[in-house]
Amino acid sequence: MLRVELVSESATETERVAAKLAQGLGPGDIVLVSGDVGTGKTTFVRGASHALGIQETVTSPSFTIGRRYPGQPPVSHVDLFRLDSLEHEDPALLGDYLELDAVTFVEWPAAALPELEPGRIVLRVRLEHLGGDRRRLRLEAEEAVLDRLASR
Repeated sequence: MLRVELVSESATETERVAAKLAQGLGPGDIVLVSGDVGTGKTTFVRGASHALGIQETVTSPSFTIGRRYPGQPPVSHVDLFRLDSLEHEDPALLGDYLELDAVTFVEWPAAALPELEPGRIVLRVRLEHLGGDRRRLRLEAEEAVLDRLASR
């Protein structure tokens, strides 16, 4: 895995970075998106999802745990903000979202890490506030995914 750090000056720029990275994603891939409240996790997922062909409005599914958007490939968006662990949850809670035909984005992924197949996690994104609309994006990914960002 390689590590890259970028600074985004706006939500629009965060979406553009996510869209470029999404070009390196395919069915079965899992992207972990972490950061404090309000750092732009859902903004990142929205930019990537639209680049993957999702035309629906992408919003945070924090009260429903997840959403699956139809597309080629489908996109699953999971938000585990309310969960410290999955220990006392239904074992099938994530099943519909982790299908091999979809690209899956997991916000607040700590609770799900024991349930995720490490080989499917192709990108880890950590967003941090830098003041105003500025954000730091810390990316950790396979070289091929980051190469797509660098080539754009």
